[in-house]
Amino acid sequence: MTSTSSRPTTEPTTEPTTEPTAPRRPSTAALCLALAAVLAGSIVCGVALGPVGIPFGDVLRFLQAALTGGTIDAAEAGPYRIVWDIRLPRVLLAAVVGAGLSVVGVAIQAMVRNALADPYVLGISSGASVGATAVATTGLFASLGIYALSTAAFLAALAAMAIVYLVAGRNLTSLRLVLTGTAMAYGFSAIAMLLVFQSPRGEAARAAMFWLLGSLGGVTWASLPIAAAVVGAGIVYLRTRAKHLNALSMGDETATTLGIDVSRTRQELFLVTAAMTGVLVAVSGAVGFVGLMLPHLVRLIVGADHRKVLAVAPLAGACFLIWVDVAARLLAAPEELPLGVITAALGVPCFILLMRRRGYVFGGR
Repeated sequence: MTSTSSRPTTEPTTEPTTEPTAPRRPSTAALCLALAAVLAGSIVCGVALGPVGIPFGDVLRFLQAALTGGTIDAAEAGPYRIVWDIRLPRVLLAAVVGAGLSVVGVAIQAMVRNALADPYVLGISSGASVGATAVATTGLFASLGIYALSTAAFLAALAAMAIVYLVAGRNLTSLRLVLTGTAMAYGFSAIAMLLVFQSPRGEAARAAMFWLLGSLGGVTWASLPIAAAVVGAGIVYLRTRAKHLNALSMGDETATTLGIDVSRTRQELFLVTAAMTGVLVAVSGAVGFVGLMLPHLVRLIVGADHRKVLAVAPLAGACFLIWVDVAARLLAAPEELPLGVITAALGVPCFILLMRRRGYVFGGR
């Protein structure tokens, strides 16, 4: 008798291969709604917090009374004035400036294809600093009172914009624009420092230096409408050019093949971003690092598509600068710190960590 032994047969198995997948991005709409809620809360906190603390319930009650025409007790006139006349316009202007600087930073980094570009790389802020320093040290435009500094800064920013445009030439390549703006910025900064150095009034020189580092002190309701209108119009325009910015960020040759007039588009973007920068610098001074850091952080979250970046960046920048202003008011109370000191202290380590992040490149991962 023969017996046959059967051996178990094993069929070859193939292990599933896992391919790297792109990181899942959050929904842009959900992110914008969340940031809008954070912004609303930041505005209330920004009004409540300060050297003189005001309870959140009182802040909400005062704001409701002001917006609906309600009444408050005569004993609460002092806190009401602090909330409505002093802190609320300041907090709203901080939101406007933060949103504007973030959006301008996004546009300029794509326009010149430079990860280190920010709203001040065009030399506009340095030109504005000449006008502001001239007012602080020589009394220029003294007849305009509290509007003298912002008026001189804006006019000097327009002059700087015209000079940069004329020197760079009509064919605004990214390299010519960056080199011209950087060179002019050094020249304007030298003039501003010379005015400070030769000023016989030490307090005037200190005021000029404080403004050069960014400040929202002394803001009134009159400072808000023009800045808000310019920033709002600029954001709307840049969002209509989101596809152009996507193409420019890939290089001039790629943008040309996609049917974009690169030179004309760059001229339009230069004029819009320069005008926005001039207005923002005129009302807040040169607040550094916001327009450099926020665009990179937003791209890291939503990707490189400028349609998404330009939707999220204004809200993120507004929230960020509100809290920077709160820190500037509280850390050295009753004195104030320049905004640029806070943004640099936060921005430098954050930017170093961002650059060390594995796989991060300009425009996303």
